[in-house]
Amino acid sequence: MPPKPANLRKPVVLVGMMGAGKSAVGLALSDILQVQFLDSDEALTEAANMSIAEIFERDGEDFFRARETEVIDRLLTGAPAVVSTGGGAFMSDRNRVLIADKAVTVWLKADLELLWNRVKHKNTRPLLRTDNPRRTLGEIYEARNPIYAEADLAVEARADYSIEEMAEAVCAALTQAGIVER
Repeated sequence: MPPKPANLRKPVVLVGMMGAGKSAVGLALSDILQVQFLDSDEALTEAANMSIAEIFERDGEDFFRARETEVIDRLLTGAPAVVSTGGGAFMSDRNRVLIADKAVTVWLKADLELLWNRVKHKNTRPLLRTDNPRRTLGEIYEARNPIYAEADLAVEARADYSIEEMAEAVCAALTQAGIVER
């Protein structure tokens, strides 16, 4: 017999740095909770019919961020789901207010070394297309962590966690906070 779906009281929005595992952990968490998984970056690229890097290059970051807010608002409407956001989405005051009104936020908190190991071989990160991407990542990390700390919950990522173990840790935090009934 399949497991009984968890009772998810409101949408869960995963926030954190690029490479923290928001998409992978979000997908695994949605499987555990038996709810839909939605990825704001994926929804945005699908609507624009171009990659995030292409949107940044053609229209700039301000345009991208405005469309990102529209997409997040749309994704938070409807049945509670697990929503993964882009690394910069939570930096916007407007997005934080919007998300706080409709969802619970979980910060996937990863240290800088773990993040660097996960993103250093990818060329899909427009913000890291600099002369020194490692230093750039560190600067972004230092600037964003105080904002990520405003999330409702934080779950520490560890290099030795599998995606499933991290999703279980997030589920446990949500259960302890009363967001999920299992």
